[in-house]
Amino acid sequence: MATAYAAAASTSMAATAVLMPCRLPSSTTRAAGLSALPYVPPRSSTLAFSTSLKLSPESQLFSRLQVKATSSEETSAVDAGELFEDLKGKWDAVENKSTVLLYGGGAIVAVWLSSIVVGAINSVPLLPKIMELVGLGYTGWFVYRYLLFKSSRKELATDIEALKKKIAGTE
Repeated sequence: MATAYAAAASTSMAATAVLMPCRLPSSTTRAAGLSALPYVPPRSSTLAFSTSLKLSPESQLFSRLQVKATSSEETSAVDAGELFEDLKGKWDAVENKSTVLLYGGGAIVAVWLSSIVVGAINSVPLLPKIMELVGLGYTGWFVYRYLLFKSSRKELATDIEALKKKIAGTE
């Protein structure tokens, strides 16, 4: 089977050679091609640049400074046992554990479902571009409505604070 592929490849190469004759470069044209390259002088030293570039005293001072990075044992390592003990303490302090688990599971399911919906929308040929246009339009409207003028920025800040109070239950 390998010989059949080799024969087919050599046949197609021969056909290509017949259809498109090519010339191999001779040694004279190769030498002429190399000599036709422009001469590139060796790189000059940095002394030639120092006359045209004046360094300020601050930059000369900073070039002499050396910084050595060190780490201390206390802050660099996070103890996994300490982290688990802290999390265990916070979990024990939670009164309604079933509600926390329900909300956490609901959040995971919501992220999973939104991933599926975005994948389905992305597979429709024209819909992603339309959604991009809708997003750009909404972003433009939001900037015009809430961020462009000072009074509307203050209104947005008060709306956000009211929403925070409503969520926290302090209102």
